[in-house]
Amino acid sequence: MTIERLLYYWLAFFGIILCRYFFISGVVYWYFYIDNRWPKVRSQSLRSKPAHWKLIRKDMELSVGASVLFALCAATITLASDSGFTLLYQSIDRYGWGYLIFSYVISLIIQDTYFYFLHRAFHHPRWFRLMHQGHHRSGDPTPWTSFAFDPLEVIMQAVFLIAIVYIIPLHFFVMIALLLTMTIWSVWNHLGYELFSSKFPHHWLSRWFIGPTHHAIHHRRHHLHYGLYFTVWDRIMGTHDPLYDDDFTEALNGQRSSSVD
Repeated sequence: MTIERLLYYWLAFFGIILCRYFFISGVVYWYFYIDNRWPKVRSQSLRSKPAHWKLIRKDMELSVGASVLFALCAATITLASDSGFTLLYQSIDRYGWGYLIFSYVISLIIQDTYFYFLHRAFHHPRWFRLMHQGHHRSGDPTPWTSFAFDPLEVIMQAVFLIAIVYIIPLHFFVMIALLLTMTIWSVWNHLGYELFSSKFPHHWLSRWFIGPTHHAIHHRRHHLHYGLYFTVWDRIMGTHDPLYDDDFTEALNGQRSSSVD
C-alpha cells in the first residue's frame, strides 16, 4: 500500500512539476525571445549570441530528468507527512500568521545559504563535470535553463527540501510558496534580459537581491556569483563581482561581454 501511494504521489508530482516548467518557461521564452512587439525589451538583452535550439533541447532533456527526481522528493515528503513524520502542518491557527510569514522568510534565508555553499562546491574542478556541467552547457542562459540540472545536483538540492520539513514547522502553504518562489526566481535569474534600470544595484534594498544581470555574470565568469536569492553571501565570501555595477550599466547599453574565465 505504501509503495502504491508513493508511486501515485510520484506520478502526480511529476506531471505537476513538468507542466509547471514547460508552462512558465515556455510563456516567458515566447514573450522575450519570439514575440517581436517589444523592441525596448529586446534592446536590453544580456546575451552575447542568439539562443540555439540544440542547446535549448538539451536544457529541456535535463529538466525532464530533474522533474522525475524532484517529483520523487516531493512524493517522499508527502508520504512522510501523511505518516506524521515531518513538521508540516495544515492549520494556520496552530502557530499564527506571524509565524507563517516568519517561517517563509527564514526558509528562504536557509535555502539561499545552503545553495550558495553547495553551488560553490559544484564549481570545484573535482565536481563540476559530474554535478553541474549540464547546467552551463548552454552558455548564456534562457528560461529553459532554469530547471536544467544534472541528476546529482538535483539530489543535493533535494536534500534541503527534505531536511527543512524536519527542522522547522512549515505550513503547507509556505512549502508551496517556497517551491513557487524557487521556480519563478530561477526563471527570472536565467531570463537573459535585464528589465530594471541601472539604479537597481545601487538602491539600498534591491542591491541585496539577485537578478538576471547578476546571474548572467556567473554564467560568463564561473568563479563569481553563487547565490540564489540574495547577494549577501557573495559579498561576505568575496565572490561578488566588484564590477557588477559597471556590467549592469553596460548590459543595458548593449555593451555585453562574452568572455568566460
